[in-house]
Amino acid sequence: MKEPDDHDTDEGKSDRSQSSTRQSLGSSQTISRSVTKEDDKVSEDITDETLTEGEKSYLVDDDSDEEHLEGSSSSFQDDYQESTGESRYMKTPGSATEEAEEEVKKKISETFFYDYIQLVSVPYVTLDSNIPLDLLTLVHSFGYDCKKRANLQLLDGSTCMYIAGNQLILLNLKTKQQIYLRSSSSRGIGVIGVHPDKTYFTVAEKGISPDIIIYGYPSLRPYRILRDGTDLGYAYVDFNSSGTLLASVGGNPDYTLTIWNWKEEQPILRTKAFSQEVFKVTFNPEDDAQLTTSGSGHIKFWGMAQTFTGLKLQGSLGRFGKTTTTDIEGYMELPDGKVVSGSEWGNMLVWEAGLIKVELCRTGSKSCHQGPINQIMLDEGEVITAGSDGCVRIWDFETIDTADIIDDTGLLEIEPINELQVDKNVKLFSMIKMNETGNNVWLAQDSSGAIWKLDLSFSNITQDPECLFSFHSGAIEALAVSPVTYLMATTALDRSVRIYDFASKTPLTHVKFKQGGTALAWVPRLVSYTGAQIVVGFEDGVVRILELYDPKGLTIFAGRKKFLDADLHLKHVFKPHTTYITALAFERDGEILATGSKDKTVFFFEVEKDYKPIGYITTPEPVCQLMWSGVSHPDSTLLIICENNYVLEAPFPTIREEEDDHDAVSYEIKDMCIKCFHFSSVKSKIVRLIEIEKRKRRKELKEKEKEERKKRLAAEMGKDGEMESQEEEEEEEEEEKEEPLPEIFIPSTPCRILCGFYSGPGKFWLSLGGYDAGFLYHCEFPPYDKSSNITEKKDEPFDFRFLEDAEDNPIHTITFSFNQDMMFCGMQDGAIRIYLLRQDDSSLTSMEHYWHFSIHDNNYGCIKGISTSYDDRFLVTIGADSNIFVFSIFSVYELQKSMRAKVPSPRFGIETEPIPEDIEDPKAYSIENARRKREHDKLMKEVEEIKAKKREQLKSLRNQFQKLLQMNEELPKHMQFKRTDFDIDSKIRADINRKTVHKIQQVEKELAWEKEKHELGLKKLQNRFRDSLESDTIVVHAIQSDHKISSYRLSKPSKYSKFKRASQSERRASKLERLEKEGIGRKDSQKDTAGSISVQEESVIEKGKQFRPKTLSQIMVENQIEKTKKLVLKAERARQKIQQRKKQWEDLYKSKPADDYEDPKDVQAIKEAQVYMGDFNLKTAPDYKIPEHMRINAAKKEEELGQLDSMTHSKKMHMNKCILSLRDLKVAVMEEIQCLVQELKHIHSTLHISKHIPIPEIPQIHPEEVPEKRFHYDEEILLAFKQQQMKNKGGKISQAEQAGSTGASARFLRLSTLKDGDLTTRESLARSSRASTFSLEISKLTEFEKADPIDVELEIMKRTEIKNMYMQQYLTNRIKELIVTFDAELHLLRHQKLKLDTQMKLSDLHHVTLFQEMLLLKNFEKQENILQNSVNSLDKEQQDMQWKISESLKEMEEKKNEITRLQDQEKALYAGFQAALGENNKFANFLMKVLKKRIKRVKKKEVEGDVDEDEESDESSEEESSLESGEDESGSEDDVFDDTFCPTNCDVNLFELALQLREKRLDIEEALVEEKKILDNLKKEYDTLSKKVKIVATNLNAAEEALEAYQREKQQRLNELLVVIPLKLHQIEYVVFGEIPGDLSGTLVFSNHSLGRLQERIVQLQEENTKQQKLNKEWRERRKQLIREKREMAKTINKMEGTVRELMMSKFGRVIDLAALQTLSVNVTLEELKIKKVRKELLNAKEMKKWEEKIAQVRWELMMKTEEHTRKLHQMNDLCIEKKKLDSRLNTLQNQQGNAFQGPRKADIVAREKVTELIQLQAERILALKREIALLRKKDALILPPIQPPPAD
Repeated sequence: MKEPDDHDTDEGKSDRSQSSTRQSLGSSQTISRSVTKEDDKVSEDITDETLTEGEKSYLVDDDSDEEHLEGSSSSFQDDYQESTGESRYMKTPGSATEEAEEEVKKKISETFFYDYIQLVSVPYVTLDSNIPLDLLTLVHSFGYDCKKRANLQLLDGSTCMYIAGNQLILLNLKTKQQIYLRSSSSRGIGVIGVHPDKTYFTVAEKGISPDIIIYGYPSLRPYRILRDGTDLGYAYVDFNSSGTLLASVGGNPDYTLTIWNWKEEQPILRTKAFSQEVFKVTFNPEDDAQLTTSGSGHIKFWGMAQTFTGLKLQGSLGRFGKTTTTDIEGYMELPDGKVVSGSEWGNMLVWEAGLIKVELCRTGSKSCHQGPINQIMLDEGEVITAGSDGCVRIWDFETIDTADIIDDTGLLEIEPINELQVDKNVKLFSMIKMNETGNNVWLAQDSSGAIWKLDLSFSNITQDPECLFSFHSGAIEALAVSPVTYLMATTALDRSVRIYDFASKTPLTHVKFKQGGTALAWVPRLVSYTGAQIVVGFEDGVVRILELYDPKGLTIFAGRKKFLDADLHLKHVFKPHTTYITALAFERDGEILATGSKDKTVFFFEVEKDYKPIGYITTPEPVCQLMWSGVSHPDSTLLIICENNYVLEAPFPTIREEEDDHDAVSYEIKDMCIKCFHFSSVKSKIVRLIEIEKRKRRKELKEKEKEERKKRLAAEMGKDGEMESQEEEEEEEEEEKEEPLPEIFIPSTPCRILCGFYSGPGKFWLSLGGYDAGFLYHCEFPPYDKSSNITEKKDEPFDFRFLEDAEDNPIHTITFSFNQDMMFCGMQDGAIRIYLLRQDDSSLTSMEHYWHFSIHDNNYGCIKGISTSYDDRFLVTIGADSNIFVFSIFSVYELQKSMRAKVPSPRFGIETEPIPEDIEDPKAYSIENARRKREHDKLMKEVEEIKAKKREQLKSLRNQFQKLLQMNEELPKHMQFKRTDFDIDSKIRADINRKTVHKIQQVEKELAWEKEKHELGLKKLQNRFRDSLESDTIVVHAIQSDHKISSYRLSKPSKYSKFKRASQSERRASKLERLEKEGIGRKDSQKDTAGSISVQEESVIEKGKQFRPKTLSQIMVENQIEKTKKLVLKAERARQKIQQRKKQWEDLYKSKPADDYEDPKDVQAIKEAQVYMGDFNLKTAPDYKIPEHMRINAAKKEEELGQLDSMTHSKKMHMNKCILSLRDLKVAVMEEIQCLVQELKHIHSTLHISKHIPIPEIPQIHPEEVPEKRFHYDEEILLAFKQQQMKNKGGKISQAEQAGSTGASARFLRLSTLKDGDLTTRESLARSSRASTFSLEISKLTEFEKADPIDVELEIMKRTEIKNMYMQQYLTNRIKELIVTFDAELHLLRHQKLKLDTQMKLSDLHHVTLFQEMLLLKNFEKQENILQNSVNSLDKEQQDMQWKISESLKEMEEKKNEITRLQDQEKALYAGFQAALGENNKFANFLMKVLKKRIKRVKKKEVEGDVDEDEESDESSEEESSLESGEDESGSEDDVFDDTFCPTNCDVNLFELALQLREKRLDIEEALVEEKKILDNLKKEYDTLSKKVKIVATNLNAAEEALEAYQREKQQRLNELLVVIPLKLHQIEYVVFGEIPGDLSGTLVFSNHSLGRLQERIVQLQEENTKQQKLNKEWRERRKQLIREKREMAKTINKMEGTVRELMMSKFGRVIDLAALQTLSVNVTLEELKIKKVRKELLNAKEMKKWEEKIAQVRWELMMKTEEHTRKLHQMNDLCIEKKKLDSRLNTLQNQQGNAFQGPRKADIVAREKVTELIQLQAERILALKREIALLRKKDALILPPIQPPPAD
């Protein structure tokens, strides 16, 4: 033992010493309380010495153990002192409580283990007996307590364990070896449990304050001990899912629920579970804080709740409501907290919140199980239930989890997915799963006495249930051991008899009967020398003699394949009793077999004459034991022990002669001299005598002490001492007041005699139960007195032996060793007690020392039988706890390990020997009742003969009376007597009639139940066999030939053709389909964006619409505003158009495929090419990939089955209709033939006999052709059926009689067909009858008119004769024609049906194949659905993430656009301000600094909560710091800069505009910062999603690969199924050396169509290959051409880009952004100023108008003056003209004088030409500029470089 420290070691020692010595000290207490004959001195020295010697007696070799026992004896002394009330031990201060407190404080080491040797209980041996502790050693256990709850646990794949009495047995399932662990309390084991890790298991004991011991596995060392969890025993234990906690619940009376921290041996929580029996407690697998308990009439839900006082268990009792209260054995916790429980009637109850949510049943309100549901489990997503009906059913978890009520009944109908019927008469109690990889195998505890191995995989290769071990179920009633070898036989009420070889630890064979066995005896060697026969008595009173033999010794094995080690042959069977047989005994010479029964009879049989019955005697009470006297007795007598105080002794019965016996009326023996002993209770007298003796001895001791005290006082004190001694004596006399002696008590109800045995001639020992227990009573029979009444006499035993510790534990059975030196006693509490005796000690004077050990269960394991082997080497015990234990008895000779019993060889001819007819009917007559029945039948026969004579007399009197009545009627009326005159008394007839009616009513009442029963039975049979048929078999016979055709016996369509099961999870959409969906969505989004642009335009236009102004100024202002809006709208449109163009470019670039991109159309084309490639892929190939359209599941296979069923059903239905029409045709043919035959008969009546043609036989309807007439009956048929039934009841019908009955039934059918036959046949018969009557009338008329015919009449007659001859021939031919036509129709239809039969057989074969495939697919469906759901979920997750990525990309684009828009606004703001400043503004730098200055601004969201302030404090601080730094920088640039006032000479409006624009700039910058933050977050989210998409894609690929692998595995399993294909020899082309090989496993079955298609496909593929090569060449050329075009386009683009740059430089002086220029919006402020300017101008214009009017007035006046001056000027003009003329004349004169020097100058000509060229050049340049302006207005036009002016000369 590993010890953590000294403290733990000491504590463990003390605890172990207490537990190990509890049994021995308890026994020593009974010793001290008992009374012995020799001495009863009580003193402390003696007691201490007794204890130490008792310890040394069985712990001699272990000194440390002695010290532990001595150290712990004080605490047991205290217990003993409290129980007896006498201070026999010195009370020492106990340290148990202090050690317990220290133990709590200290933590137990993980490596600490207890010592099993010190912990386990040991046998008790009396002191000074020298009896070895290993007197008995457990060799093997053949039993199994199958009715104990949870008595089957699994430790690993090959080891299970179960409780057997006081032992825990670990059984190796492969080698069948057993390992035993003893109970530590010696009071039995309550329950066992296994840790979830299979590394520990618990053993919960029984007894006073029992322990829970936790053993390690596989070390089997005690690891932890949990104490004080209950009062008397544990009912159930359970670990939580992690194995850290243990829950235990106690049994009666406390039912304590305890939660343990088992590794620290400390209870965490404790409470009372319920006030009634609790069956089970379990943790919720999903939540350790939730528990459930169930039991008798209740279920309770527990939770660990933290209260203000600490952690507590709070229970909620389940309320049944309207549902009947039920005991709950099995239940299961669901993950969401709901609980599913069973019920006694077999339905499942779903509990939620302490109430029944719904009750689950099967379709049609049938219960889920026929009987209680004992276990419910959740395994791999399926709910498994096991019930007492022997069925295991699998239910869908989701259906149960989501179940809810749908109506007021509270029931919900569901159907199991699968079910398994283990076997007949199986009652499953518990199941546990075996850890076999890849298999779904379970071990099942069968309360009918077996351990089963169940395969719950439900596939086509599922193994049948295998019975691993078979045992007795319930109490084992009887035991017998072979007198020649190591064989034993047992029987029980489970109707089985079993044979065991206990030397080799092997069960040999067992046989089952209709009734349970109650008694057993092995036939002695005097009768069967080989010891091969056993006698078994059964509960129905039958006795069977079975012969045991080794079947391997038989010479003939008729069809035997597996040879058993032994077999049983029924040799004799008879029934001597009417109820339980309780005892069987063979006489010492083997001549007589005696049987005793509860029917108060003992029957004797003569063994030599095949157990011929001799007779029986009656007993006053039921017999419980029979025992023949031994060889030491002079006469052979039978000791008959009855249950209630009666013991009889019967002499050897007299065997009668056969003649005398044949005449005897009864087997009762009335002249037998039977001695009787009527036991009278003497226990109270014995106790009284013992008490008197004790008091007498106590008084003698006190007197001796007084005398010694007197002497001492006299010597010391003298006279004063004498006075004091007198005073003390007086005080002691006053103190001594004797208690009254125990009263004489005799129980009112006699105590039951349990067992007894002979001690000598006429003497015997008895062991009684009840009040008289605790003693063995020695009795003697009184002399035989025939006149005495045995019920009144009272007999007392003459001697007794005291049994220690047996007052409440009496001896139930006793046997002796072969040498009579050991007496083996089986106790009521399952213990074995062995007394050592001297040889030939029949008086049991040496019965003092004994060995005592608890073996069977102490509560219900009463030992029912105990026996030694023939050589006293082994001891065998059987108990009421279903256990059978084999012990080796201590001997100096060692047992051989290979010892094996020898099974007797079979007798010669045993295999051909006829087996006697067994008596299986429990109501069969017994031998006595059969004889009495025979005599009664004989008497009744004589009475019947007398009755028959009387009936004959009555019959003759009736005949005479009838003659008198007839004579009376013949008399004249006035002389006739009335009918009433014949009545002697009218009241007699009325009374008879009344009685008759009453009897009829009484019989109807008596038969009402039977009538209802048979009607219900008939309805059930009709529902089961007739209603399910759509058409029965109809056989239509041909008329001339033996050919016939039968219709199909057609049932209603199967469920597969009606029901379409929901298929598995939907297939996910392909990538191409998803791309198409995405493309549609993309187009929709584009449409939406275009629509949004148009909506924005419309909204802008609608905003510009207003009413027209009324005044000129308003018109001008409105025009200006409209113009501005148009400009804004134009800029907005341009911006949107540019954005749209950018988006189109981006979409175009995005749609650009990657280098590894594959066109979906190409992918789809490749897929189609692969699908329709035309090759033939073998499904058996390892790399075969199942196409998606060819994948099959159970639902599709069910649909295929349904289609096949419906197709076959329709074809069969069509054929049945054809056969029915053929039958109708036959009926019509028969009608016509009947009419023709009638006409023929009429013609024959007119023709001479010599001219008659034989009339053809009329066809008959066979009974097979009208099967529906089987159900038509009338009174005559019913009476005939009743007579036939009466004949069947009277005896067995011979074959001839059976043939006659079948003929009678056929006649009944014909009668019914004639009576209820076709109307057509009746009509035809009526017509024929009318024709016959007409012909008869004619014949009658001709009879009256007989005269000689004249010539004319003769001619007419001749003509009539010729006509009749022709008609006769014609009718005959017509009949033949009808018959031949019908037969031809039948032959044709028969040929069609043969073809259809072939097709139906093939469809049946195909149906079998489909059904096997469906079963296999159902087995795969669950895992396939899981994989498919995984793929679907991952695919859905991938799509969701891709959608999120696209959404985030959209949001990012929107944010980028928003940032761009804000940046454009900022640029436009600067540009507008720059435009407002104008050129050469000296305050431009100052105003620009004002605009760009960074200032602190108050947050707009300050009004919101403090939370927002806290969140944004960091950001605002950063921004403020950046602004401050900006201010500092700006300040550093110009310290004098101040924007609080406008400088002098600066435009105030511009200054205000700068401040306003600065506010707008700051707003834009803040929005930019916010948008950039959002954009950064979106980028992070996008990166995260991208990583997740990669992970999900990887998982999706893995899941798809797993699904594909599973599909491949499923296909391989489908390939393993055998398919039947009928072939002809010419269809087999696989030939080896010209012959068909014997093995065709390597061949393929091809259809001609498939083979031809493959050959055609070769040619098609070659053509397609050529075509594709040609296309490939063309596309390569096309690709080269596109590459060349791409290069040329790139050059052109580069050239045009250069031209654009040159144009920009020439026009703008720099490269500018045309898009920004186009989207340049109007400066709103400037436009507002312009509008103000216009309005000001309008006001000024009004004022100017006034001034103009004044000016006009002045001008009028001026005009008048001007006219006057004009006239004067005209005059002056005239004068000037005259002057001009004069001057011109003068000039001409002068010119004429200088003509010689005149002509054009060269310089003037050159100058004129230059001016002309300049004007033309300017005109051309204007035209070019106009074209350029026009081109710039068109955005898509090509911008040419400006025209360069010609270089100057």
